[in-house]
Amino acid sequence: MNSQTYNQAVLELALAGLADLTASAQTKKAQRTSAQESHFLCNWMVESLKEKRFSKLVADDLTAWIRLARSQGAGAELKRLLERIVHQYQTVETSEQALGTALNAMIETLKQADWLVFTDTEISAKLKLDGDGQSSLVIDAKEFNQHIKDNQLIKPINLYVRADEQTLTRIALSHGLLLSQGNKKTSLIKHHKTYQIFPNNQQPALCQLLA
Repeated sequence: MNSQTYNQAVLELALAGLADLTASAQTKKAQRTSAQESHFLCNWMVESLKEKRFSKLVADDLTAWIRLARSQGAGAELKRLLERIVHQYQTVETSEQALGTALNAMIETLKQADWLVFTDTEISAKLKLDGDGQSSLVIDAKEFNQHIKDNQLIKPINLYVRADEQTLTRIALSHGLLLSQGNKKTSLIKHHKTYQIFPNNQQPALCQLLA
């Protein structure tokens, strides 16, 4: 169990949750409301955590989702959450494109969509970019040049982005890339968030999910 990657662990959890939900619904032979589905999955997560059914890597996720379900009920949309996880992680699992190539293809897509894109400036201190409201992506030149070798991503790269998060996530996924969740505090560019991409898409925690 410990040799699992985070990606494998969270995908296993999501697939198991949806399979058990389906099996339970078939047993009951009745259409379930979203509130009933969330109630089932919340209880299922509590039991899974108690029984240590899944890797420790996803224990914090389970704890957070249980808390969410207890405070929001059906509004937590646990079934939809698990479906989103399965969709994104399976999408990148089947992608065969090298991630260095994928990043460059994503950059071209963003340029064509009229984004401001900068990959030729070394960033060592906080900078300000006057983009006049335009969506923008900034990557430190050193990272961009040194963390990709033979089209493969060999070290994590920070993407400093000001844009609609869902648009960014959707474009990244279309090129086979998982992004970390956005972080405003770590960004070296004002009014931008930091997103990270990792070699082999092996994010250490839950990726930025599509809605």
